Amino acid sequence: MASKGFFNAFADVVILDGVRTPMVDYCGALGHISPTDLGIKAARAALARAGVAPSEIGSVVTGNMAPGDFDQFFLPRHIGLYAGVPVEVPAIMAQRICGTGFELFRQAGEHIQGGAADVALVVGTESMTRNPIAAFDHRTGFKLGSPVGFKDYMWEALKDPAAGINMIQTAENLAKKYGITREEVDVFASSSFAKAVAAQESGFLAGEIVPVVSEKFEIEGYKARGIRLQGKVTEVSTDTHPRLSPVEVLARLKPVFENGVQTGGNSSALVDAAAACVVSSGAYAKTQGRKPLARVVAAAAVGVPPEIMGIGPAPAIRLLLERTGLKLDDIARFEVNEAQGAQTLAVAKELGMDIDRLNVNGGAIALGHPLAATGVRLTLTLARELQRSGKKYGISSACVGGGQGIALLIENPEGH
Repeated sequence: MASKGFFNAFADVVILDGVRTPMVDYCGALGHISPTDLGIKAARAALARAGVAPSEIGSVVTGNMAPGDFDQFFLPRHIGLYAGVPVEVPAIMAQRICGTGFELFRQAGEHIQGGAADVALVVGTESMTRNPIAAFDHRTGFKLGSPVGFKDYMWEALKDPAAGINMIQTAENLAKKYGITREEVDVFASSSFAKAVAAQESGFLAGEIVPVVSEKFEIEGYKARGIRLQGKVTEVSTDTHPRLSPVEVLARLKPVFENGVQTGGNSSALVDAAAACVVSSGAYAKTQGRKPLARVVAAAAVGVPPEIMGIGPAPAIRLLLERTGLKLDDIARFEVNEAQGAQTLAVAKELGMDIDRLNVNGGAIALGHPLAATGVRLTLTLARELQRSGKKYGISSACVGGGQGIALLIENPEGH
């Protein structure tokens, strides 16, 4: 029986190039910057790196989960405008929680394949630091003695009220289901840190990063925006979370839940970042004499039970393989978002995946998970890794809170 979910195949959609900001720890050097401005920075840099004039863009597809300021309604439009995209070109914001960045490529592919645009600008941006302390109960005022409803937006968003559990508990459920031990999770996390540090030291990660500096974003006729770094910081150019983390150090950390396997050291890091790519038709790339970074072959999205939401990448990847006729062994590299260590290991066990092909430059445990930016970052890293290794096919994927999975299949046109 065919797997359920939806599937898109793209005959002629390519990623021309892309770039991201550094991923900087929660409450760090990027913590005071609006996600709109982080997105504008990434968008401008991606256009420059791809060698595409903003006037060529026909669609702006953005993602952002938590409002980082009162301007969030305008985030997609402002990213497009301040990146220099013509005023006539519309912009949209998509939301699929942790899968948002992948969804942006899927929607851009539909725009291009449907003839709405030849070139699309894809931008995912997230400030975890600027998640608000919010209340939804007080529009009519505060009554004497009534509870005050202000809560931490990000902390509350980690809980799924349908299942009555938070995201860490969904990983614990998978650990029990797949017989995953605390030691296995710590070994996996330690490896993620080591691979990320190695990718930093080799310069591989620097190849996809644009340094963030203080600068203005100006467009004629409208108020200037910009980035202003605080204190003595003049440039932010590297990811801040990776550090060598031996298993014996991770093993000393207290689990989030008693007798559980998940800790602060083997779960995804909270970081602020933005990532952007320029996506076009293959025909456009050819007429411009451009060699694409990768071809977007297909996308798949599925639903899974909320209480084991972390398994989502497994059926999404399975659906991709079924509909494209490829086998697991045909995929040289996998990027599966490391929401939690047990969750990622469960996906690998469910698929029978060769773990040596998984997250070879480190994952979100080491680098961080800036929600809407994550899928763009993972896909960009994957495309660059396929080029570096000379391999042909790669899949980037993530689980989605509430019980979903999403995956993209990309191809290195010169791979083997």
